[in-house]
Amino acid sequence: MKRTIRTSALTVGALIAALALPAGAAHADTAAPRIDLRVLLVSDGGPATEAIAAELDAAGTPYTEIDLDRPDRPAIDSGFLADTVEGRSRAKFQAVVLPNDNPFAAGSAEMAALASYERTYAIPQVDAYTYARPEAGLQYPVSGGYSGSLDGVRAEVTAAGKAGPFGYLDGSVPFEDNSSDVGESYAYLSAPAPGADFTPYVDAPVPGTSRRGSLVGEYRHDGRRELVVTFVYNRYQQQFRLLARGIVEWMTGGVHLGASRNYFAVHVDDVFAADDRWDTQLDCTPGDVDCAGGAGTPHPIRMTPADVDYATAWQNSHHFTLDLVFNGSGSLDQREDNNGVDRLADRLIADRNRFRWVNHTYTHAFLGCEQDITMVPWRCATNADGSTKWVSRTAISDEIANNRVWGLAAGLPLDDSELVTGEHSGLKVLPQQPDDNPDLAPALADNHVTWLAADNSRDTEQRRVGAAMTVPRHPMNVFYNAGRAAEEVDEYNWLYTGRAQGGSGICEDNPATTTCLPAPLDTSTGYTGHIVPLETRIALGHVLSNDPKPHFIHQSNLAEDRIAYPVLSGVLDGYDALFADNTPVVNLRMKDIGTELQRRAAWNSALRAGRITAYRVGDTVTIQAPNGVAATATLPTGAQLSGSAFGTAYAGEVSGWAPATGSPLTLTLPASAAAPSRTAHASRPAPVTGPAPDTRVPAGVTPQVSHDTDH
Repeated sequence: MKRTIRTSALTVGALIAALALPAGAAHADTAAPRIDLRVLLVSDGGPATEAIAAELDAAGTPYTEIDLDRPDRPAIDSGFLADTVEGRSRAKFQAVVLPNDNPFAAGSAEMAALASYERTYAIPQVDAYTYARPEAGLQYPVSGGYSGSLDGVRAEVTAAGKAGPFGYLDGSVPFEDNSSDVGESYAYLSAPAPGADFTPYVDAPVPGTSRRGSLVGEYRHDGRRELVVTFVYNRYQQQFRLLARGIVEWMTGGVHLGASRNYFAVHVDDVFAADDRWDTQLDCTPGDVDCAGGAGTPHPIRMTPADVDYATAWQNSHHFTLDLVFNGSGSLDQREDNNGVDRLADRLIADRNRFRWVNHTYTHAFLGCEQDITMVPWRCATNADGSTKWVSRTAISDEIANNRVWGLAAGLPLDDSELVTGEHSGLKVLPQQPDDNPDLAPALADNHVTWLAADNSRDTEQRRVGAAMTVPRHPMNVFYNAGRAAEEVDEYNWLYTGRAQGGSGICEDNPATTTCLPAPLDTSTGYTGHIVPLETRIALGHVLSNDPKPHFIHQSNLAEDRIAYPVLSGVLDGYDALFADNTPVVNLRMKDIGTELQRRAAWNSALRAGRITAYRVGDTVTIQAPNGVAATATLPTGAQLSGSAFGTAYAGEVSGWAPATGSPLTLTLPASAAAPSRTAHASRPAPVTGPAPDTRVPAGVTPQVSHDTDH
């Protein structure tokens, strides 16, 4: 349960003195104040405050950022923090995030104003990364604590953390150790200072001892509450991603705009069809456009009925549903070549209700420009006047409609609004095709397609294509042309090693490529030893980042060596080991992912434009959003909107979207969600302490260490 500190109200005189409010506002102080649902984030440019800002951005939670390094920044004083609206005192921020427990110079009026504001309105403060010292409720690390790296250490959520803001975690908080050559973490481990009212929420063992030291804890003092974080992190590191939700929920009391969930969806492309195989001698894929002059002999990869049985058993064991993205002509070709027999299709159709299904066009044709494949790389064919030759609207429409008809005849449970074109074709492909096929949008409209898959590696933002919206998908480095682990490693080596090592030279041409190899991987061990843990970590990073975009692989990866499963199981099993049962993976189909992305885009646009206001008065939350913009919020379980339960349960709270009516929305909080109370200190408050000492930030935090699993 959430901890709420109840204190009595300030006297009128003390409140006026603390906030420097005009005397005419004094009558409002007997009523509950208005607390605006906005966070004040004070940044020193470090990775910790940037990480918290990224978490708020991803959730759609509004904040005001003050950059301490900007000379033109506003001063943080009583007028900046609070005022009076319609006779009611208003706190402009529901929480304060500082880079440490006191980033200001000694005797700072700004820190004094913040302390007074926090006492007056019971506003919590997060110390994003601070030194362990008595001013933060902790002993100095030299007093039996520790200062140094936590690379590879497994921290734990304490009993108080599980009962409080981190109850969505199963207990363990592993710290990354992606490279033995780079320091990726730094922390101060320490016990609470003598006499301090301090509760550790996350702790870790002090090396060489049986003691434990706090990494995240709550310090209550002087009528204020601070969440004291004593390790540094960036927005991508798993330890932060695991704790980010709890940091936000602690500082907002579980009442804030925006929402965050952990999503994972996997699309399996080319089902019923066969995928061409990588040739380890030619370093290309016979039958595809990367083999110059049609070199080599194709050796296609196609699933079998046994692979379908394995897929259904895997789904059942992981409580997960795959999206099968299909090409109907693949089955037709198989039957024509095998006297009408296609055992794979028969098995898939018999088990059709165990999966979700998405139209992938009938023949997997390229639907952009007409390709000239007489050279590598291919180029767009041109007309006599030099203009691009485009695949026609009729041809695109036939590919969509014929596959739909085939799927319906097979009894597949389809949603006609969803489409994945072959290779995401029709959409722009750089450098060969810098524009969408102009005939794509009309063909989509002809077939009532409103959700169109895109490749997130080249088309990251959702965008409109005629009446349809794109749904960017994350590609996995589990290659479409590999059914066996050795083939996957061979192609991986060719792609990500230098020319002198027999590789493609991609990494020499583009040093920013994060999957580059210092030396080729062993084809017998490289897949399980390097590629699987790397791809698992990348995909799990997406899951933990409130990213609903689906990942995509190919049917070839479920055949032969079934090389996709170690990665997929790694993501889901790894997730289950980290999270409590109340925080399951959210597994959405494509149109629902598209809807989520579209709502977020509209919400975030309105936030940036300053068109959304929200505040809390007592147990009532009021949200005003523009007409047509659905509102999103996270609230305690039991919250109601117009007399009905709001949202759905997740991570111990409820969250969701409210109607886009344009009228003010009034939500009622349950009695258990006590309103923040203003604290009474008729006596003089304790003095604000001096600035926090400098803290260490290792190279692996700024910038982020690469995903190197080769220790």
